[in-house]
Amino acid sequence: MNRFAALLDRLAYEPRRNAKLRLLADHFRTQPDPDRGYALAAMTGSLSFSAAKPGLIRALIAERTDPVLFGLSYDYVGDLSETVALMWPAPEDGAERAPPSLSEVVETLATLGRSELPRRIAGWLDALDETGRWALLKLITGGLRIGVSARLAKTAVASMGGMEADEVEHVWHGLAPPYVPLFAWVEGRGPRPAASDPAPFRPVMLAHAVEDRDFETLNPADFSAEWKWDGIRIQAVSGADEDGLVRTRLYSRTGEEISKSFPDLCDALAGIDGAVDGELLVIREGRVQSFNVLQQRLNRASVTPALMLDFPVAVRAYDLLVEAGEDLRALPFSERRVRLEAFVRRVDRDRLDLSPVIAFQSWEALAAARAAPSEAGADVDADAVEGVMLKRRDSAYLPGRPKGLWYKWKRDPHVVDAVLMYAQRGHGKRSSFYSDYTFGVWREGAAGDELVPVGKAYFGFTDEELVQIDRFVRKHTINRFGPVREVVHEPHQGLVVEVAFEGLARSTRHKSGVAMRFPRISRLRWDKPPIEADRMEALERLLGDEKTDPAPRA
Repeated sequence: MNRFAALLDRLAYEPRRNAKLRLLADHFRTQPDPDRGYALAAMTGSLSFSAAKPGLIRALIAERTDPVLFGLSYDYVGDLSETVALMWPAPEDGAERAPPSLSEVVETLATLGRSELPRRIAGWLDALDETGRWALLKLITGGLRIGVSARLAKTAVASMGGMEADEVEHVWHGLAPPYVPLFAWVEGRGPRPAASDPAPFRPVMLAHAVEDRDFETLNPADFSAEWKWDGIRIQAVSGADEDGLVRTRLYSRTGEEISKSFPDLCDALAGIDGAVDGELLVIREGRVQSFNVLQQRLNRASVTPALMLDFPVAVRAYDLLVEAGEDLRALPFSERRVRLEAFVRRVDRDRLDLSPVIAFQSWEALAAARAAPSEAGADVDADAVEGVMLKRRDSAYLPGRPKGLWYKWKRDPHVVDAVLMYAQRGHGKRSSFYSDYTFGVWREGAAGDELVPVGKAYFGFTDEELVQIDRFVRKHTINRFGPVREVVHEPHQGLVVEVAFEGLARSTRHKSGVAMRFPRISRLRWDKPPIEADRMEALERLLGDEKTDPAPRA
């Protein structure tokens, strides 16, 4: 455990990608099985411990320290694991204890009963030093944030055998921690791991954000364009096992299986005999609904028949990865697209349709379509399209984000000037600042113009702007509600912030009647008095004819 902790500590302070790769590869090369496999699992998000919650850690430290001192320390440090690691007292008997190995921690947490968990975790904390305690708590609470992506960790494993990361990606989802066959393969001691799952996940291909200067070198004739739908990227896979039993699964873009959340869609796609890359959308009477409508189906503890009827989800297909057992990913996109069109026509499912191609001759013509999707033939409600995707016609389907092949060209965000109304302390590195802000716009009330909250944002500004706005909050607080401060927001006294957001929907859950999607503060308007901020009428015009975002069912 101490070696794993030392690795995490070095990775957390190392900004260079290649240096991180060397640290990871050295650790995997020098550590034995199964410890190195569990380290890989921790960094790729493949470990979870349902019984080890932050509340348990708080209870353990409350038994050993003054609660007021802990509260002050936690408020200052801003991170639970780091605070507990620093404050954990030495054992009263002074005896030295052998620190646990990483495999001991993982395997014990997977089998230990809930009642025995507090005593065992406390024993481990007694045996470890500060860095070890921090790493242990980060591991068991799922808060491992050290600047290492799953892709980077897999790249480090591949480098041990002189392989590309894509080779590890192709076998990854047939494996499970601690990945002993994987390490044997990359070290030349064993065969390539065989995938036995009839409906496995294939690593997705992602796009780079296009920049203005890219259009100076990109040739429109080399690219195909299609809409970038504002839903959830998924992969729908169906195949038969050795016994002929058909398995149909849905995966998120990161490979997490989400089939249980969408049983109606799995039933509708059963037996398609292939792997389709597409977008999960709510489609009613052939029209794509906004993301706000799709949210009614996301993160639900239970899926009722009424919910499935009210919010019918479907897959709008982008790409075909596998057909009848044939892997198509090495083919050019233009060939895969022809296969996809024929595939969608042949399976003829109500919940699977084709994402249309946008015809264009120049970047200027595509820009016009991107700015007004409905005029370009996209049969969608407002804000259901994020922009357009550009895909090289000769591109293979490669895992990760390869350069020069796929681009995403998002529509420009909406912008509104709003007045700062409330502020709340942030978390982690921003725990010492007021960095969560609620803002509002003017509307006509019974007693004249009044401000009504329309959104909340906690990012978008620079560190310098954070200091400035925090100073404003502290000097202009007029009321306190627990951790929240109300700041002055009069017509001629207050702070105007420029807010950018991706979309807007009507909502009965908000006092203003609207809900913003992905709001962020894009500029501080010190030059503008609050009376000149925008009004609800401006947001109403953006809403157009969008339908109301219904309240969630009980």
